[in-house]
Amino acid sequence: MTIHVNATRTAGSARAAQDAEARALLSLLADLPAGPDRDRVRGRVIELYLPLAQHLAGRFRNRGEQLDDLLQVATVGLIKAVDGFDPDNGAVFVGYAIPTITGELKRHFRDRCWDVRVPRRIQENRLRVMRVTGELTQRLGRSPTVADLAAELETSEEDVIEALDAGRAYRSLSLDAPANTNESDGPTDLSNLLGADDADMEQVETREALRPLLARLPEREQKIIAMRFFGNRTQSQIAAELGVSQMHISRLLTKALATLRTQLTRG
Repeated sequence: MTIHVNATRTAGSARAAQDAEARALLSLLADLPAGPDRDRVRGRVIELYLPLAQHLAGRFRNRGEQLDDLLQVATVGLIKAVDGFDPDNGAVFVGYAIPTITGELKRHFRDRCWDVRVPRRIQENRLRVMRVTGELTQRLGRSPTVADLAAELETSEEDVIEALDAGRAYRSLSLDAPANTNESDGPTDLSNLLGADDADMEQVETREALRPLLARLPEREQKIIAMRFFGNRTQSQIAAELGVSQMHISRLLTKALATLRTQLTRG
């Protein structure tokens, strides 16, 4: 027990000494001109308050971001606090640094962590909805409805629905992620479920324009075109069926296609 008390007192004395050093350095920092001496003092102040930044970063560690990334963001906030602090205002540095570091962390989540950029108003509404959802669940003994949330937040149901939908933009799914389907052909990924442009759609207008032009051709040429392009028959097969030479079929086909091409271009 004596050892524990002595250790606690020693740790407390060390923290008090560090706090005193930090306050003295902050006052000195405000008076130093730019240069190596000021850089050394500034670096020492940042070093002394790094545990504060680490502590604040730890509060955000269960929100889907790596702790190392949060520590970097918190350190940036600490540096901004050190550079922006004015001891002549009479404020305590910790009271100034905490909201500065916390604001930097919140800004990181707001601006950098959304896979799809969402307006700030909707992000804030989403946070409000998330906060009251737990409270309402305990109070009502069930999951709150959209109407419950809207009444609690004194907003419209449309705003609540918009905030709930925004949650899908925070983390997007990879197209390589497995898709949940009932098909028995084995696993598939989301990319296989995406639609694609139908190349035949580009030909719809041309086909409709060709329809009356085909009707104007002589009946034999219409038949040859139908057998060649719709029946997938070769010129030799068509010639054998019609009792003419393959060369004659080739000339008739070339003539008919040239006529259609000319009329289609004019149209």
